[in-house]
Amino acid sequence: MINNRTIVAWLKLAARSMEENKGYLTDLDAAIGDADHGINMERGFKKALTLISPVEDRDIDAILKTTGMALIGSVGGAAGPLYGTFFLDAAKALSHLNELSNTDLVLLFESGLKGIQRVGKAKPGDKTMIDTLQPALEALRSAFAYGTDLIEALRWMVQAAKEGMESTIPMVAKKGRASYLGERSAGHQDPGATSTYLLIQCLLDAVESQS
Repeated sequence: MINNRTIVAWLKLAARSMEENKGYLTDLDAAIGDADHGINMERGFKKALTLISPVEDRDIDAILKTTGMALIGSVGGAAGPLYGTFFLDAAKALSHLNELSNTDLVLLFESGLKGIQRVGKAKPGDKTMIDTLQPALEALRSAFAYGTDLIEALRWMVQAAKEGMESTIPMVAKKGRASYLGERSAGHQDPGATSTYLLIQCLLDAVESQS
């Protein structure tokens, strides 16, 4: 079961993961971007933790909305609006819930993905976070349709996210700062796809820790 405590645990693990992987994400971004993705993500999730503290016991949408606003307000570059929109659109879709059903969890990621696509105008194959998030969502849907339990479904999701992240390595970037490099962007893993994978892994970790 995913409840408001699980969501808070997820965000705390995400903040820790972004801190631990700050250098790695920044190195990935240095190859094809502005060399600040790790720094920005670490700062944004740290800010989110301070702001969600007063709303930890409220409905899930309040926690997600607060997170989205924190990321928009503190994360530089494209990542702030994209990640912020993910959480804000997810919050709109999940009003006044303290627990998420399997259908609600799919809706969280579906709404977040649509928000990112609306803001970033990216599609699969453009070498962005979409290349991690879309296959992850499809795996989650398939797992639930197959009848797996929550943890197993999240494991499917994490595996698909990992494969999606790695699929960005040979791609030529079509969006963002990396697109300026043209063919030279091939051969590098996309930093946004990587931070998205880390975020999904943290959700699995949060659910497993509470099971």
